[in-house]
Amino acid sequence: MSALAAEPQYGQGNGWDDLVRRWESMDWPEGCKVEIIEGIITVAPTPSARHNNIAYRVLRRLAAAIPEEWGVYQTQSVAIPTRLSAFVPDLFVAPLADVDGPGHLVPAAVGELVVEVTSPSNASTDRITKAAGYAEAGVPLYLLIDRHAPGGPTVTLYGEPKGDVYRVLRAVPFGEEIHLPAPFDLTLDTAEFPAG
Repeated sequence: MSALAAEPQYGQGNGWDDLVRRWESMDWPEGCKVEIIEGIITVAPTPSARHNNIAYRVLRRLAAAIPEEWGVYQTQSVAIPTRLSAFVPDLFVAPLADVDGPGHLVPAAVGELVVEVTSPSNASTDRITKAAGYAEAGVPLYLLIDRHAPGGPTVTLYGEPKGDVYRVLRAVPFGEEIHLPAPFDLTLDTAEFPAG
């Protein structure tokens, strides 16, 4: 992942709005994932095939389990202005009506569930920075599929956000099942996930 120096300089008109304007107006390479992470615009290549296969397997299960008026989004940018961040989660579940406005960003707070699948270049960001951001935004559930966890591939379900901290609801190694509570009431079989 590379970063563009775009840290806001308060008092010089370079706050959140200016950061978003720069992010929206730049000519980024086609197919790259461009996020604002704590005031820094980052550019990453598209994910690996295994990464995408995991996200797709989860998407299929979620799409079958959610209410008709909700959607599962793969490329939706979600804003957390208090953290100077605009993340692009691997999956974002939210009511259709809340993801129907102008522009590229929707508030992360409208999400019911966020799913991130780690890559070697972003694993610590997904584990720490994004977890804190999604918790602070009040997203009820965060599913971290950590293919690169130090002890081996792990899936962790976070919930009950307070401030910028989630409680771990359940963590399993790849190969075991993990249950997402209501309103999803869905069990994912992580044995289906390609390791490595």
